[in-house]
Amino acid sequence: MDNRINEIRRQVRALRVSMMEAEAIMREQINRGEDCAFVARDMIKMRTVMSRLVEERAMLGDREPILLSGGFISRRPKAERPIALPPFKRRLMPVAVRAR
Repeated sequence: MDNRINEIRRQVRALRVSMMEAEAIMREQINRGEDCAFVARDMIKMRTVMSRLVEERAMLGDREPILLSGGFISRRPKAERPIALPPFKRRLMPVAVRAR
């Protein structure tokens, strides 16, 4: 039983990596204005396989999260931190009186 759980975990890790690569390819195709239907169909197939593997893993009693080492791809570019400026101190000035 432990061998089957380990095999499922290995397959899930491989599927996650493949899905991230397919997502990156699909984003590039979208940015170029190309048709990405083929890659999208492959991703849907990978998701169905993944959901079946997760169900089987849960039936075998494994509930621990499956982590990828360094496999996180950020969807957004990192935001630049604003430069902290010193607080601006306002000084009151007397209003000049208009001569009529």
